[in-house]
Amino acid sequence: MSIEPFGENLRFENPATYRIRVTGHIDDSLSGQLGGMVITRAFTGDGRPMTILVGHLSDQAALSGVLNELYELHLPLLTVESLPIDADI
Repeated sequence: MSIEPFGENLRFENPATYRIRVTGHIDDSLSGQLGGMVITRAFTGDGRPMTILVGHLSDQAALSGVLNELYELHLPLLTVESLPIDADI
């Protein structure tokens, strides 16, 4: 039986689509500071505010920039996911 390693095609220098979930709500006006990611506000299962960011980033350095911005906004990360290349955003 052959198992393909998770994220085998992920490379530091390759573009990828990411979905990031953070605690709290982010205003749409911050999209530019967050790599142009699409901002969607939602609530967790227990009713806490949450923001979902989805977008294509040029490489993992761009991802690091987005994560640093979220850190500067004092928004705790819930999840960071790499999505399939053909994922709709």
